[in-house]
Amino acid sequence: MRIMIIAGEASGELHGAGVVAALRARQPEIDILGIGGDRMEQAGCELVYHIERFSVMGLTEVLRHLPFVRRALRRLDGLLESRRPDVLILIDYPDFNLRLARKARSRGIPVLYYISPQVWAWRARRIRTIVKLVDCMAVVFPFEEALYEKAGGKVVFVGHPLLEVLESRQTRAAFCADAGLDPDRPIIGMLPGSRTLEVERMLPAMVGTLRTVQRDLPDVQGVIGLAPTVSRSDLAACLAGEACPEEDAGGVPVLENSTYEVMNHADLLLVTSGTATLESACFGTPLLVLYRMSRLSWWIARRLVNIPDIGLVNVVAGRRIAPEFLQDEVDPNVLSPVVRDLLSEPEKRRVMTRELRQVRDRLGTPGASSRVAELALEMVAGKGDDR
Repeated sequence: MRIMIIAGEASGELHGAGVVAALRARQPEIDILGIGGDRMEQAGCELVYHIERFSVMGLTEVLRHLPFVRRALRRLDGLLESRRPDVLILIDYPDFNLRLARKARSRGIPVLYYISPQVWAWRARRIRTIVKLVDCMAVVFPFEEALYEKAGGKVVFVGHPLLEVLESRQTRAAFCADAGLDPDRPIIGMLPGSRTLEVERMLPAMVGTLRTVQRDLPDVQGVIGLAPTVSRSDLAACLAGEACPEEDAGGVPVLENSTYEVMNHADLLLVTSGTATLESACFGTPLLVLYRMSRLSWWIARRLVNIPDIGLVNVVAGRRIAPEFLQDEVDPNVLSPVVRDLLSEPEKRRVMTRELRQVRDRLGTPGASSRVAELALEMVAGKGDDR
């Protein structure tokens, strides 16, 4: 039995590792190959490409990356022919994965799509394409189920995989001891993103906001949570740049492989829009959602996106719980008054925490990886029956 699995981004790779582990628990001899990262490899996936090769963001940035993407698609198409996987599992990453789905479809290989593209936010017409190319959608938000049912596709709500991995291993005291922080003083956690370009664009404003807030609230501390796909050298280059001089950022601790600890123990979070906003919500920690892209990408995005909020936490809630700051609003002069207000008003933070816990309740129950593995194995069995 052989399965190909494709996760082109850090958040998808985390959930892909869960699926790989669940498959191996059921079928230890299964052959699994694809695109992923260290976690998927450790779980037992043979990596054709590491996700670091796919770490780009923004519409204009993607254009410069197209030659590599085309080469990767040709190589994977060749593997679909030579290795003949019984099922292709695709995780999010739609522009790439839907092209690969078309190639798999032409070769008669069943496709299971886990974590739907955000068709509810933009390019809704993709639903028709997805239904034609994908044999089964495994969706992680309950409202997505109705979208695919209406389009005539097979869909299963499996719950959100975050519920399997959200775990804080340390007490606040232990976390602060490791980070060199005082547990009795307020902490601003900064989560600048999982791509180097995101960090370059977001972290200077985050650190600048911390410094501005500290002028009025000197007891406030800061900590940076570094995604596994971003190196310390990338971070150092950002902090040494003109937008964020090294002397202005000195003294802010940087933690690796401790993102969930930062989310859990910070009093307030500054989070780059993406899956991290939903993860933060699951810990119940008040947050601000931030995002900035190139001006051309922003101009295009404004004409494509058809929902009022971009933060996943707010999308799942169906209303704005966490304040959002986009493009030129990602500025210390804009952010710092909001941060000071939340840190100075415990009741406002308590209200946001209650609302964030309601968001978590909408994500289903733990066990998404196991449910996806079972779906994949059922598809393998069904393929055998068809033969």
